Amino acid sequence: MVRILLITGLALLALAAAPAQAEAFRCGTRIVTDGDSAAKVVALCGEPTEIRRSAILRRPVLWLYGRPYYLSDDLVEVPVETWTYNLGPHKLMRQLRFEDGVLVEVTTLGHGYNEP
Repeated sequence: MVRILLITGLALLALAAAPAQAEAFRCGTRIVTDGDSAAKVVALCGEPTEIRRSAILRRPVLWLYGRPYYLSDDLVEVPVETWTYNLGPHKLMRQLRFEDGVLVEVTTLGHGYNEP
């Protein structure tokens, strides 16, 4: 019994230490992933069912060779859009979060529904 608990504990520890994988969104035979533009997502998947708009404050950053260089300590407003795709009652809905027009997060929601 102790051996089974030890193996289970080690397996859970290994899973917790593994890096998180970005989630992708499949539109038919096409796939969108983190880093894609909003225009590309619309071209591949069509218009979303719902769009919510907001903004966040963030320091301006310039990325060079994969490293961030902050341009100042002042905060700038960055537009954020959250798109929801309802794929019908037999598929899961997807929520896509764009910051400044770039896809940064894909979340899987519950089952979709029929539009009235």
